[in-house]
Amino acid sequence: MNGNTDRLMLLHAPHLGAPHAFTTRAGGVSVGAYAGLNLDDREDDPAAVQANRAALAGALGFPADAFARLTQVHGTDVVTVQESGHWTGDALVTATPGVLLAIGTADCYPLLLEDPAAGVVGAAHAGWKGTAGRIGAATVAAMTRLGARPERIRAAVGPGICGERYEVGADVARQFREAGLGAFVLDVQGRVHLDLAGANRAALLESGIPEANLWVSGRCSTEEDFYSYRRDAGRTGRMWAVIGLPVPGRAGENA
Repeated sequence: MNGNTDRLMLLHAPHLGAPHAFTTRAGGVSVGAYAGLNLDDREDDPAAVQANRAALAGALGFPADAFARLTQVHGTDVVTVQESGHWTGDALVTATPGVLLAIGTADCYPLLLEDPAAGVVGAAHAGWKGTAGRIGAATVAAMTRLGARPERIRAAVGPGICGERYEVGADVARQFREAGLGAFVLDVQGRVHLDLAGANRAALLESGIPEANLWVSGRCSTEEDFYSYRRDAGRTGRMWAVIGLPVPGRAGENA
């Protein structure tokens, strides 16, 4: 990855119609350990992060203040929002145009969902705890309460830490098995790993989303294009996965 890339490199799921993106490190104005398009302001220069957020929003046709975001707590609470702002939880849903849902990750998996017919979108943060708790299914249920139907929902599983790189302890593996996800506990050269991408895909299928409506990026957050908490020993930036409904007459573009 060229750390001096000026242009944002945003990943898109080919089957989602709503303005959306999975960000990478490319582009942005952050420097040092956070170099690139860091979207988390807890440790980085807040002015740089604000500029990065504004660039992302603008690339999707939204104003810089359109984001609805979360203090993520590795749970399964889904927040229904009608405006931009800041909440606590691990997933967001909305039927309100002009709101850009944002999920931050640096190894955990981001999930983006839409029901175009109902005009409902959702975004979820799935670490191992959220995955075991089926945060994707909880997001589908919350979207259904807004008028979506599982058989119409399209879902995308973005970049996250791949199973080959995600070693866990015996207790985490036990909890994953007890959650009915034992098929995604892997033996990698005698060590226990988790396949979070596969587990989230399975949970979304269980929730009623057709297989044809599911897309998995296949990208690993430990690749140099991304921020990775494990790879960088805890000092790193964050990517955002974002999705929103455009305001009629002011449709955004997927850059």
